[in-house]
Amino acid sequence: MSVSTTTTSHNAMWQPPLSATGDARAERGRPDWTDIVFFLLLAMGAGFALNRYGHAMDGYEKVILGGTVFAMTWLGWLWRPLRRLMIACALATGLALWLYQADLARAEQVFFLKYLFSSQSAILWMCALFILATICYWAGIVSATAAWLGTALTWGAVFAGVTGLLVRWREGHLMGPDLGHIPVSNLYEVFVLFALVTALFYLYYERKYATRALGGFVLLVISSAIVFLLWYAFTRDAGQIQPLVPALKSWWMKLHVPANFIGYGTFSLAAMVGFAYLIKQHGTTTSWVKLAPLFILGVLLCAEPMVFRTDGLSATWMVYFGVGAVVVGAILLGRRRIAQALPSLEVLDDIMYRAIAVGFAFFTVATILGALWAADAWGAYWQWDPKETWALIVWLNYAAWLHMRLIKGLRGHLAAYWALVGLLITGFAFLGVNMFLSGLHSYGEL
Repeated sequence: MSVSTTTTSHNAMWQPPLSATGDARAERGRPDWTDIVFFLLLAMGAGFALNRYGHAMDGYEKVILGGTVFAMTWLGWLWRPLRRLMIACALATGLALWLYQADLARAEQVFFLKYLFSSQSAILWMCALFILATICYWAGIVSATAAWLGTALTWGAVFAGVTGLLVRWREGHLMGPDLGHIPVSNLYEVFVLFALVTALFYLYYERKYATRALGGFVLLVISSAIVFLLWYAFTRDAGQIQPLVPALKSWWMKLHVPANFIGYGTFSLAAMVGFAYLIKQHGTTTSWVKLAPLFILGVLLCAEPMVFRTDGLSATWMVYFGVGAVVVGAILLGRRRIAQALPSLEVLDDIMYRAIAVGFAFFTVATILGALWAADAWGAYWQWDPKETWALIVWLNYAAWLHMRLIKGLRGHLAAYWALVGLLITGFAFLGVNMFLSGLHSYGEL
């Protein structure tokens, strides 16, 4: 189970980190005047929100707002590009709110709202940019320019998605005082959140390890989420803002759901890095018998969404399965060239471990917060509801993965396959429970 050594030619395809700390751009340093300015800007924004909308917040929400200022300041210091993203999204959101002038009807009357900055327009731009980024990242296997364009498009998609969610938050309040809520309350909104979280963590690791070769792998799972998002929006009219069900009218939601989806996003990222690891390891393999388990697992992941149906098999998801199986097969056929572009097995293993460790920490926090929320809403911390049970299964799966790595030295192809199987488990906990197992969380069903 030890990590295999790589050839010199393979290592040459990966640019090593540029700083002694392992950060590709030496992101972290001593706080400087820009960090202070950024903190002051965030504090001013929070002050404006309290002055303008404080009457609609309870004490807990005001504490969360204050804590967010310090958290965003710390994240901006940890990873400087995130500051530019937050400033750009704040300016775009401010422009959108100014264009609305408290009148939702202007979404169809004002050019920039109709085609760019209304929440649905911005989220559609996010979807298009993510799909284009996926194509560019795969083209980047043979063209550095295409890979750079993939990164640029991914940043653009994140900008559009974050702006869309922020504007959607305000649109809900413009529809009525009882409709406004943080946009993480239904499958449409959380799929947007999932795509953004996964992309942001990928962009961080891309910069940290100075490699774009993983973009095509990670963007595959994001593109799958985009396909579901578009299908769900257009077949179920899910893009419309709806009132919260009573169980979700809680400040706990503002903490529990984002923490949960940081876990889902990083677990998915780790699975795709695990896929890349296996492609790297089998880059020179000529035996399809050795590749068969990877092909079968990839096809199973493509087949999982076929259950998104109302009556019989959905044509959309049958096409998705066919295209997905072809993509998996094409990656395996082109494994030699792809493997040469990927970073070393050691680097892939490290990214996979870091992603699972971060996801496990946040998923643990989310599970604890969920128990506290359940006690507040239903009077019991744990009731073995199907969603709770499967959340525990996901937690135990990654707890076992980390235990085996830290105590038993788990490495190599077994760890990578385990991460991929973890994506199947996580996917069922995310969606399968909502579709097949009724319970206290049935408000999230398809």
